[in-house]
Amino acid sequence: MAAMLGRNHSSVSEFILVGFSIFLWHLLPAFFLLFLLMYLFLLLGNLLIMATVWREHSLHTPMYLFLCALSTSEILYTLALTPRLLADMLSACHAITWTACASQIFFSFTFGFTHYFLLVIMGYDHYVAICHPLCYNVLMNPHGRAHLVVWSWAGGSVMGLVVTTVVFHLTFCGPNEIHHFFYHVPPVVKLACGTDVPAVALGVGLVCITTLLGCCLLILLSYTFIVAAILRIPSAEGRHKAFSTCASHLTVVIVHYSFASVVYLKLKGPQSLEGDTLMAITYTILTPFLSPIIFSLRNKELKTATVELNKTLGMNSDMELGVASVWRPSLLREEGRSHHGHHSGSLESSAWEDFSESVP
Repeated sequence: MAAMLGRNHSSVSEFILVGFSIFLWHLLPAFFLLFLLMYLFLLLGNLLIMATVWREHSLHTPMYLFLCALSTSEILYTLALTPRLLADMLSACHAITWTACASQIFFSFTFGFTHYFLLVIMGYDHYVAICHPLCYNVLMNPHGRAHLVVWSWAGGSVMGLVVTTVVFHLTFCGPNEIHHFFYHVPPVVKLACGTDVPAVALGVGLVCITTLLGCCLLILLSYTFIVAAILRIPSAEGRHKAFSTCASHLTVVIVHYSFASVVYLKLKGPQSLEGDTLMAITYTILTPFLSPIIFSLRNKELKTATVELNKTLGMNSDMELGVASVWRPSLLREEGRSHHGHHSGSLESSAWEDFSESVP
């Protein structure tokens, strides 16, 4: 990483995290246990989703592919941050090398922005399925959806590389104490010296905020067309069922951007280091922890497949984890034509039939 960044002539060879040392020591075991349980839960939830989709061939559809990619990015994002966080809470030595600090920033930005790009793709998938159902199989063919996922990961990698390269071309003369629990860019930039530090800090901030807002606007644009299409459904029940298919994805988007806006767009002012540290927990642990919960218990087909997988692995049947109801136009059209009687009670089929009748 140091060679790739063209390491500068900084006198600082390591950094020291002091994020959780500001808390009373008797609180650290409680925080450690809480964060450990949340981390294990989000790992189990995302791995169970991925294993279920991989095992069940009926779930090999675009939306489930995007969901697996989203779960992968969440696992890797938390893997870049949480183990180090947990280790520092139990260790008296919080020092880390310059290269390891740069690596953590690179991977956290890469996987973090990949996650947001995948949320945009999932919104686009809903848009195509609802607003252009006849073109869905063409636009979301295997090559097309694979390219979307690859471009998301490529975009995240570019963002991570750009931010890390710019930040670590600065000169770090000391001190080397970072008042945070992971190597976040703003507290790291504060340790740099030189006349170009304010410009770098402003540039990195603008690039990140612009990218996040751009993703948000694309998602809002998709849902604007989705809402307009759904409102053309004649029956109130059909509209409700159609809206419910987008509920999980929309909820995850709201949760992500709500926490991100609180952290990145908060007004500058005097505030405690404890408050800043706890605020950062929302997007490093809490948001990934909530995603498997939100994407659960809404899809009967995947829920059934998950229970079968649990039985196969010898797991308790009470760990029933599902994934949100999603639009699967080709399958729904087949069910609507050949198994209408058998699936007349299905939420997805009913929503698709009502929507299809409203489309000219």
